[in-house]
Amino acid sequence: MTDPQFSSGDDPVRQERSHPHPPDIAMDVDPSYDPDNDPTVRSFGVMGASGGVLLPEIRAKAFELGRAIAESGCSLITGACPGLPYDAARGAQAAGGLSIGISPALSRSEHVKRYDSPVDAYDAIIYTGSGLMGREVHNIHSSDIIIIVGGRSGTLGEFCIAFDEGKLIGVLQGSGGIADALPELVPQLGKRTGACIIYDHDPRRLVQRCIEEYRTSHYRHPSTFVESAPTEDGQWPASASSAPRAS
Repeated sequence: MTDPQFSSGDDPVRQERSHPHPPDIAMDVDPSYDPDNDPTVRSFGVMGASGGVLLPEIRAKAFELGRAIAESGCSLITGACPGLPYDAARGAQAAGGLSIGISPALSRSEHVKRYDSPVDAYDAIIYTGSGLMGREVHNIHSSDIIIIVGGRSGTLGEFCIAFDEGKLIGVLQGSGGIADALPELVPQLGKRTGACIIYDHDPRRLVQRCIEEYRTSHYRHPSTFVESAPTEDGQWPASASSAPRAS
């Protein structure tokens, strides 16, 4: 006798559905939800220097940045590395926020022993096995808003990914490194991607300005490689790298 709670697996109605679950299992997706019309900020990615000369006052600003992100109700994503991102993760945890690390390593052992990286400031660590450069892409794609703090070549790479993908980017001015070089560097990039860059010296004000910009405007911009302005109907053109819309 077949239990009526479960599908036989051969129900033609189930097979016709695009969703992989049988109809007797609750749908996870709200059919009324439109991801292109969602102004909710869920996550900030903080990218910055993991080493080098890190002044105490800059580390304190990074800590305050993480705290401000958590107090705004958003989760924090970093590369699970030492330095300024680690300080931001500590700040988020101190405020009771959710701190997520995206590791370049295959495992916790490799994360600590090969990459000399901490584990204590994270509620969860995702072990990508992608290496330092590959991990950067996961950081950017998983964050609604990117904030640059100080930084060296790795942070510059993360900024370039975010810029090319049209992200909303906050820059903590006065934090040194790449963050302070960006005002002169950005005009040299020579293309429009839809990225929006907000500069501010104050960590809390920077977080709030980024949230306001995302909620009022930038949430309409898809995170794709584009090099043109929105069309007359306000839609951003898709690029060849974008997934096609369902018919």
